[in-house]
Amino acid sequence: MQKKYDIAIIGGGMVGAAMAASLADTAVDVLLVDAGEYSPVALTQDYDIRVSAITIASQRFLQSVGVWDQIQQSRSAVFRQMHVWEQHSGAAIHFDAAEIGAEMLGHIIENRVIQDALLNKVQQAANIEFVDNTRIESFQSSTANRLDIRFANGKACNSGLLIGADGSRSMVRSLAGIATHGWKYDQNALVATVSTEQSHQQTAWQCFLEDGPLAFLPLRDNVCSIVWSTRPEHAHELMQLPQEQFEARLTEAFEHRLGQVKLCSERGVFPLQLQYVDQYVKPGVALIGDAAHSIHPLAGQGVNLGLLDAACLADVILDAIARHKAPGSYAQLRRYERWRKGDNLGMMFMMDAFKRLFTTRSKPLQFVRNSGIRMTDALDPLKAVIMQSAAGMRGELPSMIRDAKRF
Repeated sequence: MQKKYDIAIIGGGMVGAAMAASLADTAVDVLLVDAGEYSPVALTQDYDIRVSAITIASQRFLQSVGVWDQIQQSRSAVFRQMHVWEQHSGAAIHFDAAEIGAEMLGHIIENRVIQDALLNKVQQAANIEFVDNTRIESFQSSTANRLDIRFANGKACNSGLLIGADGSRSMVRSLAGIATHGWKYDQNALVATVSTEQSHQQTAWQCFLEDGPLAFLPLRDNVCSIVWSTRPEHAHELMQLPQEQFEARLTEAFEHRLGQVKLCSERGVFPLQLQYVDQYVKPGVALIGDAAHSIHPLAGQGVNLGLLDAACLADVILDAIARHKAPGSYAQLRRYERWRKGDNLGMMFMMDAFKRLFTTRSKPLQFVRNSGIRMTDALDPLKAVIMQSAAGMRGELPSMIRDAKRF
């Protein structure tokens, strides 16, 4: 006899683990499966080079699922301001949380810290089974609103809903026959951790260079995570430079804003792309996070969109079960798709437009862009709207964000 679950989630990264954690301690039987081999984080003095800028909305969601305290006890850093400027013209815009009556704009947190807190929550929940080092191989309909799922190790299960949270190369998406659209950018993101001579002032800094943005994201003390989006060949050149030459190049590119910069980690490079699907759902199947959409990182919205997906889908699932409806029915899942698809596409294409506008070589467009930056910086009401949108606190919010306790 195959073991039966209400929900099977494929992918135990931040978004998949958050999806499972949002269903912890409910009447829903959940299976969470990850292809990697999981071991708890052993925090050292070294930061992980992969970090996320967590919005207020995402923070509220993580608090609602009961993992925020562990994240805070591990390692996180507040940013209260953001300063963005264009290299050649000097056109700049400055955002300050105080302008909207907030204590902060968000947190910079290592991906592994978020994932570890979520998986710790998952493994403590009596209604969730977590299995690592396991890959999905196939699935097919069994009875009405149920799926038979097979794994590469020969094991199988039966579930009322299959959720694909397995990233931009999603196997669930492929097995469901859901096509992707999009394009690869002419950029790679070089990431690393650095120390700075001067204080980062709890500010997220972003300079738009000719080939892409260079961001300094504040961690604790005088330590920042950098994300340098640039041409693939330039990224390769930067990866090959000896440490001192790389530090000099980085300090110069950042215009010495924080003094001399010292590398204190390895360097990593990741290709950038925009990718989206027409269908977030099919009968018995739903996609969340990068399985449904991949976005340029210039505004740090990627994982936040995925966490919003998880929070909204959790609302739909729990509401369906409360009304004695099958959570995997197409009618129920379409509610999730309508909720998230338009917002995600809007954010994706806005970021794509920003990317193109800030890398254009057209002098008239550069003039319009730089004039727009200066004008926006002078309009406090417009800046307030931008900050609220970036915080994820506009539009229809899922209950775990809307009803979260204030902190």
